[in-house]
Amino acid sequence: MGPILKRIGLGVGLATLVVIAVGFLLPSEYSVSRTVTIQASPDHIHNFVGDLEQWAEWTPWVKADPTIKVIFGDKTSGVGAHQSWTGDSGGGSLTFTRTDPGWGVGYDMTLDGGKHPSQSTMQYKAMGDSTEVLWVMTGDNGINPFNRVFGLMMDPMVGPMFEEGLNRLKLIAEKVETEG
Repeated sequence: MGPILKRIGLGVGLATLVVIAVGFLLPSEYSVSRTVTIQASPDHIHNFVGDLEQWAEWTPWVKADPTIKVIFGDKTSGVGAHQSWTGDSGGGSLTFTRTDPGWGVGYDMTLDGGKHPSQSTMQYKAMGDSTEVLWVMTGDNGINPFNRVFGLMMDPMVGPMFEEGLNRLKLIAEKVETEG
């Protein structure tokens, strides 16, 4: 093996060791959150958030991957409501763990066959004639240093999708509220 190949191999090896070392120093947990203020009551907003059949109207996932096919469980609203999906971008599932028209929803979600579990909430905070909606996703990447490095990318990857979904929810909820 020539000296150039040895240097390239040494460089790749050192870069890998640096990523591993830095990865062990990073936190295992990640969090992504975004908010929007909607000119509607929490009860009205809950009509769109608390029923999984309504999610296609405002969530950004199908727009990002039109091949997504959603399968609903026996329930689409209330605790235990469930959906799963598959598409070119991967698959996953979510199940409501909490739902309250005055509080919001909480759900457990997994991606890639359960390999990447996370917990999410969409909480409502009434503010006079409007409602602040806070969408949060948290997860734990465990001890794997590569997953921890990936955790650094969660906010830049997921955050803009949350923003898009919340803005679409705002448009739909405010349109229906003014029409109704």
